[in-house]
Amino acid sequence: MIHKSITLDSLAESAFRAMKNSYSPHSKFKVGAALLSSKENIYIGTNVEFDAFSLTVCAERSALFNAVSHGERSFTKLAIATNSQKFKFPCGLCRQALIEFSPELEITLFNSNKKSRKIILKELLPEYFKL
Repeated sequence: MIHKSITLDSLAESAFRAMKNSYSPHSKFKVGAALLSSKENIYIGTNVEFDAFSLTVCAERSALFNAVSHGERSFTKLAIATNSQKFKFPCGLCRQALIEFSPELEITLFNSNKKSRKIILKELLPEYFKL
């Protein structure tokens, strides 16, 4: 968790730093995520792969679980950094997990060249499930 005045650059920096810790021996696809809470705290996560792929956890959910474990329930921004030249969007599981807390979440995707693309979470998952 990082406390400071948050800019998109500092959020992206946190995501790229988290990406370096990726444990992705099978896919070699490294992902880092930095989730900004409404209280201006950054929670990072990275993807963790296992030989049993069903146990794998994405960076986005890793960051979300980190934040929820610290008592956070509302989020404003998410930066996702990958080692791919193409923009990579959160998977369906991550979209559903994140939308539980913040449908209006602003997501900024960063490719390996540090170019960015923004989107709002509910645009990625229209007609999302909610009890």
